[in-house]
Amino acid sequence: MKQPSLLVVAALLGALSMSTFAQQKADANTATVTESSPGKVAIAKATKITATVEAIDQQTREVTLKGPKGNVATMTAGPDVRNLDKIKVGDKVVVRYVEALSLTLKKDGKELRSRKDTEGAKRAAAGEQPGGAAAKVVEVTADVVAVNAKTQTVTLKGPNQTVDLKVRDPAQFKLIKVGDQVEAVYQQAVAVGVEPATPAKK
Repeated sequence: MKQPSLLVVAALLGALSMSTFAQQKADANTATVTESSPGKVAIAKATKITATVEAIDQQTREVTLKGPKGNVATMTAGPDVRNLDKIKVGDKVVVRYVEALSLTLKKDGKELRSRKDTEGAKRAAAGEQPGGAAAKVVEVTADVVAVNAKTQTVTLKGPNQTVDLKVRDPAQFKLIKVGDQVEAVYQQAVAVGVEPATPAKK
């Protein structure tokens, strides 16, 4: 289970809710760390992206942002984002996005397929620059229902859906068999803050 696809496993967990900007690689500061040991792998990815406020509706709390590659997306600022009235068109919004995934192989697992969701939020104090942060943790137990030695693929059946996971490490692949279980913990955090617009260069 070396370097699993976060997108594939996040789909298994039903936790996939990346923003348009978090998926952009160009012009973004991204760092990825992977750790692996027999029967266990963990991967974490942190991305920082600066977007520009293209439009804002104070009544509906909808903010339209333009990413570094020109992608435009509209997001609704929840009640956790205070001081929204301070955001103006042209402001630079810094989006920090972190996701982490750990997979643990449970030999001959006997647990029921399950999923547990935990969410939390933090908002800026009154009078501070507008901003907020949201975090989500999803814990899932999935069954190994198929192992394909030719394609080095393991089929995992979670409580809501089934996905195929490519296992690139031959030593890890040899440890997995039908009847085993995989315990997955997916963590996702997004922090949005507003910085003063950068003056145009003369």
